[in-house]
Amino acid sequence: QVQLVESGGGLVQPGGSLRLSCAASGIIFRINDMMGWYRQAPGKQRELVARISMGGSTNYADSVKGRFTISRDNAKNVVYLQMNSLKPEDTAVYSCNIGRYELSGWREYWGQGTQVTVSS
Repeated sequence: QVQLVESGGGLVQPGGSLRLSCAASGIIFRINDMMGWYRQAPGKQRELVARISMGGSTNYADSVKGRFTISRDNAKNVVYLQMNSLKPEDTAVYSCNIGRYELSGWREYWGQGTQVTVSS
């Protein structure tokens, strides 16, 4: 059973920082795996924030480039999202995601999400 558990969310003032963690269990990372962070703000569609491949290639939403950094520790099965210079518009539920190829084809797994609120 694959399980992803996010942590690190909370309330922070504009300009502040948070680091989110996603701990994966019940899975051994494969070379084709993609891990990412998504977010969904009230009244908006879920969007990709950042993702990272097993080879270390990264991709970021334009809105977070230069402020957020995604990284992973394969030995610990943990993916991080360092968020700096936070803005009120970053407020959302942030969810961890794994995408991979299995026998049945492309498969995605999701965590339960962690709330990030940026407000003064």
